[in-house]
Amino acid sequence: MSSGKILVTGGCGFIGSNFIRLMNDQGDVGIINLDKLTYAGNPNNLAGLVVGAGYDFVHGSICDSDLILSLLQQNEIVSVVNFAAESHVDRSIRSPEPFFETNVTGTLRLLEACRMYWDQLAGDQKRNFRFLHISTDEVYGTLEPNAPAFSEETPYQPNSPYAASKAASDHIVRAYHETYGFPVLSVNCSNNYGPYQFPEKLIPLMIHNALAGQKLPIYGDGQQIRDWLFVEDHCDAIRLVLQSGRIGQSYNVGGRNEVANIDVVHAICDILENRRPHSDGGYKSLISFVADRPGHDRRYAINCDKIVAELGWSPRESFETGLAKTVDWYLANTTWVKDVVSGDYQNWVREHYGD
Repeated sequence: MSSGKILVTGGCGFIGSNFIRLMNDQGDVGIINLDKLTYAGNPNNLAGLVVGAGYDFVHGSICDSDLILSLLQQNEIVSVVNFAAESHVDRSIRSPEPFFETNVTGTLRLLEACRMYWDQLAGDQKRNFRFLHISTDEVYGTLEPNAPAFSEETPYQPNSPYAASKAASDHIVRAYHETYGFPVLSVNCSNNYGPYQFPEKLIPLMIHNALAGQKLPIYGDGQQIRDWLFVEDHCDAIRLVLQSGRIGQSYNVGGRNEVANIDVVHAICDILENRRPHSDGGYKSLISFVADRPGHDRRYAINCDKIVAELGWSPRESFETGLAKTVDWYLANTTWVKDVVSGDYQNWVREHYGD
């Protein structure tokens, strides 16, 4: 990866902010963070980073082609890492259109602006430029209990509006490489967890509700299986792909931790019981099963042999160590949680899980 500035889109979100922190700590490149600041984009995720000291923030959308092109040209960007996305399945079921606007139209406009910029480059600048697209394992659909894990060759079978929008964006990225020779890379990751995750996702939601003495809502029978990936391990994989990945290739990144949702919640309760005992029946007494969501995929699992073999990556955290670190972070950062849990968010929780 060439020294210089990289453009990170959606950098105030959960994974994007963790990636920026990782790259900022290394200090090898300057970072321009472009974020629209929707409900899940939180500038406090990057508190402590000094604007102007190798880091700059720009408030804007990936749908704004003129803004993107000007940022690329003015800052002589050497790489683009696209985290910008609407990413929550439940929200996509309630209101699909914003997911296609951001994930499909936004990705297209971002790619086109980047291609125009790349066309103007020459020599090493052109050879070294990279566009890295962050996607999800949900584009592959669902797995039967004993089926082999998703590989990079698994056919796409998205089952939710969110997954369909990400599948479409993946295809656009691939097409730009095949049609224009544009230097793209893609990463399809499993379920991330860790610090700075907005508390609509399973793990931070359960931690928040448990500490507040509220019900822990579990969809259906709780036996949906996910491959859990600690966010810092994912960010390290992204760094390696950006640095050494083969142009035009996609890489699956997973934590090698297949765990059922109900077991995740039990594990959170056990850690909290050890750290901050619940005085009335234990945290597990708060578990409540609610109606399953439409089209709920039963199992995800990632085969990450390709990135292990080609780039030498492997996850550092087991699910046990990563989950303990995550719970401890939320316990130590209650002010951050209070700031993001707004009235609108509470309305959203009631809408999906009931009172």
